[in-house]
This record gives sequence, C-alpha cells and structure tokens, in this order.
Amino acid sequence: MWTDGACKGNPGPGGWGVLLRSAGREKELWGGEAATTNNRMELTAVIEGLRTLKRDCVVVAHVDSRYVMNGMTSWITGWKRNGWRTSDRKPVKNEDLWRALDAEVARHEVRWVWVKGHAGDPGNERADALANRGIVELRAG
Repeated sequence: MWTDGACKGNPGPGGWGVLLRSAGREKELWGGEAATTNNRMELTAVIEGLRTLKRDCVVVAHVDSRYVMNGMTSWITGWKRNGWRTSDRKPVKNEDLWRALDAEVARHEVRWVWVKGHAGDPGNERADALANRGIVELRAG
C-alpha cells in the first residue's frame, strides 16, 4: 500500500490517495476535503487504505510522511499511555484520526516503510497523483 496526502494551502482544500497492490491486482482510492491540513490528509489516506481491506491482512504501508511514520512507530505508545497527551502534556493534534488509524492498524499486521516523496518511487508518485485528483474533483464539485 502506498499513501499520500496533499493540500493547497495549509489549511486549505486537501486530497488523499491510496494505491493498493496484491497478487498482481491494483486498486486506487482517492478523496478530498474542503478545509483541512496536509497532516490530516496523510493520516486519512492510510486510514482509508486499511479500511477498504475486507479481511485481516499483512500490509506493507509505504508513506512519505514522517509525521505518520513517527506517529505510528514511535509516538503513539506514549500518547496512549498519557491519555492522548504529548510528552509536554498538550492534547495530541488530530487525535480523532490517530485513534481511527490505531483501530485500523489493530486489524492488520502492518509494516511501515518510509519513502522519500517526489523522488521517483512509482507507488508514491501514483498515490500523490491520486491525492491531487481528490483535490481536483473536490473543486469541480
């Protein structure tokens, strides 16, 4: 699974995109929101990608967002232990989406792989194009 989020302005109109590959088959997902942030779109992409899976799966999640990567591999354990507060006791930003992502990840076996965005990774480039398509279709109404 490759995911990406995009935002025109931050905040502003945003989009998310997902490319799923399994057993030689591909599925593309995308969508958008009128007023959002890039981080929210990055999180939404992973949530929607995992949500579309009909059964428990082994997933290799390719993300170009250090925010998502660090959140899932490092920060979330402490946030949950601290009642969804950061180490300096502030509320976790985007808590609603982090909780949703945590619930989706619990259904699957997920391995996180960070990829550099806009650096030629074909799956990442497709996810980016899908995220931008989400913005275009949102604007077209």
